[in-house]
Amino acid sequence: MSGLSILPYAGTDDETTDIHIFSPELLSDAQCMGDACAICHARWPRPRHPLGVLPDGGCVFGCAECSGIVAAYDARSEAPEFAVR
Repeated sequence: MSGLSILPYAGTDDETTDIHIFSPELLSDAQCMGDACAICHARWPRPRHPLGVLPDGGCVFGCAECSGIVAAYDARSEAPEFAVR
């Protein structure tokens, strides 16, 4: 697993989805730019699945396999957790 910090962000009460905010200090430049998966660092094929955002609003992307893992985790998770390297 990469060095990332995922902070679930619950917006207003009428929103039901969580937005994962990634800490850019724990990601590589390629991950912050969307050129590498934010989870496994894969560069090819280029990650196209949105996983969350950076604090400045930039999108963070993941490969198909990692986005499936995140989606499965989100579907069964009720409590916020942190993943830190």
